[in-house]
Amino acid sequence: MAIDYRLGLYEKSMPGSLSVREKLEHVRKAGFDYMELSIDETDQKLARLDWTMDEIRQLRTDMEETGIPIHSFCLSGHRKYPLGHPDPAIREHSLEIMKKAIILASRLGVRLIQLAGYDVYYEESTPDTRRFFEENLRESVLFAAEYGVVLAFETMETPFMNMVDKAMHYVDLVANPWLQIYPDVGNLTNAAYTVLKSKGLDDRSMLAALVGLDLECGRGHLSAVHLKETVPDVFREVPFGTGHVDFPAAIRKALELGVRCFVCECWYVGSTTWEEDLARVHEFMEGKFREAFENE
Repeated sequence: MAIDYRLGLYEKSMPGSLSVREKLEHVRKAGFDYMELSIDETDQKLARLDWTMDEIRQLRTDMEETGIPIHSFCLSGHRKYPLGHPDPAIREHSLEIMKKAIILASRLGVRLIQLAGYDVYYEESTPDTRRFFEENLRESVLFAAEYGVVLAFETMETPFMNMVDKAMHYVDLVANPWLQIYPDVGNLTNAAYTVLKSKGLDDRSMLAALVGLDLECGRGHLSAVHLKETVPDVFREVPFGTGHVDFPAAIRKALELGVRCFVCECWYVGSTTWEEDLARVHEFMEGKFREAFENE
């Protein structure tokens, strides 16, 4: 039996030269329901945190006129300015980024911010960086609670938080409903592959089962899911259908756990056929949802 859900598209699937309004129009044209806005570590994307009220009002108008909302932010700017950085000035800037993102989300009507699950990214993880991360995470979540914006961890490509089970450690530690999990099934699949490989196992059905078991660890705490393709040790720019992610199995499990918002995560890599590529991505993933439903 079919289940209602919403399928979004990651902003970076389109050329960076486009305006946000133009990207919203292409999201609609390709058949998606909403767009996920990127706030990454580049100065260009971080500058969005200082949009004026006139710019914010214009974007709200653009969303209304195109019929495509921005449902979530992908806040990866903390890779460069992490919550757990050993330098107190950088940690202070990290909190400033977090608070500005929460305020911007509130003003745009966005209720979900995906957090990168790193204590640090370019630096070495230590007991101190993990302690700083926890302290600043607690402060961030309380600030999010003031504005009614959910913060949700992405499962990443590093051992610190590459599985839902590890993200749940911090969700349980903070114990606040405004902190949840937004897993990436591509990253989860690579993490599960590493676990199985360490045991001398290499079986696709076992891989999908392990991803499902890890998603189960987040029962009651999954806000949305990133649908991304990966192959072992490669986490980006893998075309859909060429990797080892079992999308129907992951989708079916996520739906069982109450997830209803999904985002196709892919990147524009200079293709001259990128508009047609987006339509194909939509067709591909809708097919995976149909396969998931067929096995209900």
